[in-house]
Amino acid sequence: MRIAFLNWRDSTHPEGGGAEKYAETVCAGLAARGHDVSMFCARHPGSAAEEMRASYRVLRQGGRLGVYAATLRRLRAVEAAEGAFDAVIDTQNGLPFAAPLATRSPVVVLVHHVHREQWPIVFGRVTAKVGWTIESRVAPRFYRGHQYVVVSQETRSELAELGVDPADVAVIHNGTDVPLSVTAGRSESPRLVVLGRLVPHKRVEHAIRVLARLLPRHPDLRLHIVGDGWWAHEIRSEAERLGVSHRVDLLGHVDETVKNLELAAGWVHLAPSVKEGWGLSVVEAASHGTPTVAYTHTGGLSESIVDGHTGALVDDLDAMVDTVDHLLASPAERERMGKAAKEHSAAFTWERTISAWETMLRHVVRRDQPVAGTDDAD
Repeated sequence: MRIAFLNWRDSTHPEGGGAEKYAETVCAGLAARGHDVSMFCARHPGSAAEEMRASYRVLRQGGRLGVYAATLRRLRAVEAAEGAFDAVIDTQNGLPFAAPLATRSPVVVLVHHVHREQWPIVFGRVTAKVGWTIESRVAPRFYRGHQYVVVSQETRSELAELGVDPADVAVIHNGTDVPLSVTAGRSESPRLVVLGRLVPHKRVEHAIRVLARLLPRHPDLRLHIVGDGWWAHEIRSEAERLGVSHRVDLLGHVDETVKNLELAAGWVHLAPSVKEGWGLSVVEAASHGTPTVAYTHTGGLSESIVDGHTGALVDDLDAMVDTVDHLLASPAERERMGKAAKEHSAAFTWERTISAWETMLRHVVRRDQPVAGTDDAD
């Protein structure tokens, strides 16, 4: 199959994150199976307009918002020069690409999560209102009858609330990289770890507040923050405001070895995000036997975490503090959760994710009715 994958960014972008990891792994996996895959995404300083990566082509055009119109123009030009794609994957990261305006090929809509909560956090009132109107009212009508793919049952339910027919929605979970074998084990002293982009809706400040409130009871406690982003200065300011800068390590972007070392060394992983489609960092931490504490009602986190078994879901900051306090003071409970988390993470492989995509795309190319249901990772 010839497949076009439209995504806001790729992992080389300074703001790349879990959605980019998902897109690139699916593209590389499909290409490895012999399919001709092109990924369309935004340009950024220092990036090439076109390059080959892991047997698939990357085509970059436009900026943060200009990427949408620029991608449609380039998609149209590529199809005119090379022939139509068999399928076009239109990633709706808040805003969709509106791919049906540029191609007659079957279009699959990929949604990681609904952005109701993120719009007012990231943008001003007017922009947030316009964005949410497009996502919640315009897009469901525009794509009616198209095949949807989501990464969790929670997102499937949220789309249903917006008027998307669940019969049109397939669930294909994130996979998880096989964890690198690391020689170092748990930190000897208590350590919290956060993995992810530093942007407002990740609410990493909450992890700093947990640290500040627990230091009187756990004076050796440290917080390691793995990742970077444009909100990093606010994270540093919060640590300074609370007087805990000396107990916070902002590691920035790290390589895979360091990332795995950090996840393996942490006693508890925190995911205080407003919303996640799935929770890739949760399962990556789990693969090292590190349980996660996150908030309830935050989308796919309630699926990547089995509450009370592989981690804990809490209602507010006070409950997060109490739960982390309990886990830090209870080695047996941490070990029990960590073991369960590691076993749970093994069910979610990228090979399974890619197989599910390949099967679904063959169905779409035949122009059958949309596929519903879930992959077999449950």
